[in-house]
Amino acid sequence: MKKFSTLFVVALFVVATLFSSQKAVAQEKLAYINSAELIALMPERDAAFETLQKFQAELTETGQSMENDFNTKLKEYQDKAKNWAPAVVETKEKELGELQQRIQNYYNQAQQDFAQRQETLMAPIMEKAYNAIQKVAKAQGITYVFESTSLVYMSDSAKNLLADVKKELGIPATKTQPTQFNQQ
Repeated sequence: MKKFSTLFVVALFVVATLFSSQKAVAQEKLAYINSAELIALMPERDAAFETLQKFQAELTETGQSMENDFNTKLKEYQDKAKNWAPAVVETKEKELGELQQRIQNYYNQAQQDFAQRQETLMAPIMEKAYNAIQKVAKAQGITYVFESTSLVYMSDSAKNLLADVKKELGIPATKTQPTQFNQQ
């Protein structure tokens, strides 16, 4: 009988523990947000995007200038090589090869420079968005905020924080699409 009462007490404790943990989970407030959408709507992102477009245009212009120089020298080589001495042909071929390598190196470096500039410009914007999400979640007593793009299922009780965070950041409720820029 003593074993039975001990087993009963242990079983009762386990049931009580499970019940209280389920109740605690049920009291958690859950929310979700699409942070990429939020960032796309931020005015700071618009300014960063414009800066990146100008930077990309400068990089492209320099690369295009290098390619034009290469093409001019290549055309000269193609037009005159048959009349040049072998030493001149060899020198011009070497010069074209080196120029082509410099162009390739330039584009590789330009790609890295662009990625670095993008990271530098976007980091404070992402931090501002993150801080606003945290502030809104804390103010509303939300325990967890999930990224909506990675969710498989959302309960109806989970709240979409996008409108509240937009308000916190001063983004008009009517702005639902990011500002578009023309590629130049």
